[in-house]
Amino acid sequence: MTHPIDARLAELGLSLPDAPAPAANYVPHVAAGGVLYVSGQISQGPGGLIKGKLGESMSTEQGAEAARTCALALLAQAKAACGGDFARLKRVVKLTGFVNCTPDFTEQPKVINGASDLLVEIMGEAGRHARSAVGTVSLPLGVAVEIEAIFELA
Repeated sequence: MTHPIDARLAELGLSLPDAPAPAANYVPHVAAGGVLYVSGQISQGPGGLIKGKLGESMSTEQGAEAARTCALALLAQAKAACGGDFARLKRVVKLTGFVNCTPDFTEQPKVINGASDLLVEIMGEAGRHARSAVGTVSLPLGVAVEIEAIFELA
């Protein structure tokens, strides 16, 4: 039987990327006490890294699209952490989103909404979460967005 998350992804015409390997000395996810912590996932799509600086070379809408790719990578990591079984994933607890932006850019929440909206669209009420959206002067490899997540496990 197909899990509702997999079914909803198919319905939306979306597929999860391969769970990206860590780029430095850390692990992609840690499960502890019924909670799954997923390391920051950077914006990348089929064409590679999504680079740019919001308020300079990217619009808020482009940033939100970049954030959507982070959400898909977060789900890919969560699925990998659950041995490929989304039934072990109960809900999204919290996202922390980082936006590569100019000092005067103030639409970080609208950028991270790209990820938040997609998680709710895919997971329904279980996708609603607490959140922080933070602007930063730089992100690894020049990417536009990085998002980490905390999930509750069933």
